Amino acid sequence: MALYRIGRKLLATGAITSIALLTACSGGDTQETTAPAACAPAASGEKVTLTFSSWVPGMQKTVDLWNKQNPDIQVQYKEVVAGQRGTYQTYANQIKAGNAGDLGMVEFDSMPSFRLQDGLANIGACPGVQEGVKAFVPWTVSQVGFGEAGALYGVPQDIGPLALYYRKDLFEQNGIAVPKTWDEFYTAAKQVKAKGATITNFPPDASSYLAALAWQNGAKWFDNKNGTWTVSMTDDKTEQVAEYWQRMIDEKLVDSVPALTDTQFKALDTSREWSVVGAAWTAKLLENGSPATSGKWAVAPLPQWQAGQQASGNWGGSTTVVFKNSKHPAEAAKFALWAFGNLDALALNNANGGQFPATTAGESELPALNEPYPYFGGQVIWKTFQEAAPQVNQSWQWGPTMTQTFADLSDGLSAAVNGKGTVLDALTEAQKKTITTMKSQALQVAE
Repeated sequence: MALYRIGRKLLATGAITSIALLTACSGGDTQETTAPAACAPAASGEKVTLTFSSWVPGMQKTVDLWNKQNPDIQVQYKEVVAGQRGTYQTYANQIKAGNAGDLGMVEFDSMPSFRLQDGLANIGACPGVQEGVKAFVPWTVSQVGFGEAGALYGVPQDIGPLALYYRKDLFEQNGIAVPKTWDEFYTAAKQVKAKGATITNFPPDASSYLAALAWQNGAKWFDNKNGTWTVSMTDDKTEQVAEYWQRMIDEKLVDSVPALTDTQFKALDTSREWSVVGAAWTAKLLENGSPATSGKWAVAPLPQWQAGQQASGNWGGSTTVVFKNSKHPAEAAKFALWAFGNLDALALNNANGGQFPATTAGESELPALNEPYPYFGGQVIWKTFQEAAPQVNQSWQWGPTMTQTFADLSDGLSAAVNGKGTVLDALTEAQKKTITTMKSQALQVAE
């Protein structure tokens, strides 16, 4: 699911501990660390009740199926607002107060901040976990393990490979070819502008969206070698992406409203925006948010920087974490592995929430992924995401203070779309502030 602007106070609210454990976070160099805590299941016959919160539409139905099949481990579900729209701040407050509950949805890029706050349970030693995670796409497991031997701080929920959602009817009626490269996308944008619309939106509040676009182009914002971080948010690949979208902004070829909000969905549903560069999970949000244009949409591969390339980025994608204060981490881990690994559960998650599985079997065997999607004119859209998923660069690494990084970047992007700076200025300033934040928390950063 999507990542939007995060509460600036999140890091400040939580007690910052265990910083040393995060020196190789998000799939960096493997290092020795403390062994996973003991994770004994409840005594035989003991009834266990867990709490679980997420913002995936329809997740209650998945929980209902679990509860029906597992009378001794019941899950109480609560649908909450998206992480950066308030839930992450709530998590941080709850972690600080020691009452965070059992399970919660956290996007991959926000996990390091909660790990840094020492709010996540290491479920690596829980029964069945090490075997269970073998079913998941390797890079997602790497991102929930933080490079620590034997450690797992969550179970991957879904991934968000990028593709191009576009109004097939409008492109065809106006003789505009579906762009296969970013140069063609720019040309198409000028054609769409001539018709009084914009080709897409450049959302100032979704820093992770820009990260995903840079990810596709081969950028690498963070790296960690032997405990020392390198921050490269203005590398050549990112600069190319920044300058491209700055040109689109300067020539007024794109809209600039908050990402996937009612405002944007209205623009999409009234033909003011003709396409969305979106993740797999965007499909269900588009269907729910823009119902009047049902049947008029289609999905194409993400435009490439060079003709013939096959590269995608990943926007969002989530995990289910077990909070450190959970009294039943073994049962919580068991539920998470089932809810996002069992094919029956994955079918519900896809049908109700539009989630694209993070398991290899789910991506290849889930029947729904081979079925026509009426909202998209009967197209089997998931095939596009099945092809995009392995095109995502698996070496991408998130920084340890991404919540603050994204908050700072969003500030700069908001200024850029209002003509008070550039996208590259926003990245430059965010990098500068990120390094300052990391140093303030005793993290080693290369100059």
